[in-house]
Amino acid sequence: MIVNVNKDNFKQEVLESKVPAIVDFWAPWCGHCVNLAPTLDEIAKEKDGAVKVCKVNVDENQELAMEYGIMTIPAIFLFEDGQKKANVVGALPKAALLAKLGL
Repeated sequence: MIVNVNKDNFKQEVLESKVPAIVDFWAPWCGHCVNLAPTLDEIAKEKDGAVKVCKVNVDENQELAMEYGIMTIPAIFLFEDGQKKANVVGALPKAALLAKLGL
C-alpha cells in the first residue's frame, strides 16, 4: 500500500517509520513520475511490511520539496531510522531502482 505523505504526517510516516521508507517526490503533470507509479506499486506490494512506499506531491507540499532540495522529479529517497540513506533522480526500471537504493 502506498502512503500519501504531506508536511503534517511526514515525520510520523517517514522519519519515525519502523521500516525503511521509500519516498517518491512527484507531480501529476510529470510524465516520468506517472510512468514510475506502477513500479512503485509493485515494490509496495512485494515488500509489504519490510519497506514502506510513500508519495509526496511536490505541487501540494512545496515546503517539503524545498527542505529536501528537490530540483528534478521524480526524486526517490530512501529513509532509514529517520535519516536519508540514498536517493535516485529519474524513472528507472524496478531492478535498477532497488539496486540504487540498496534494497
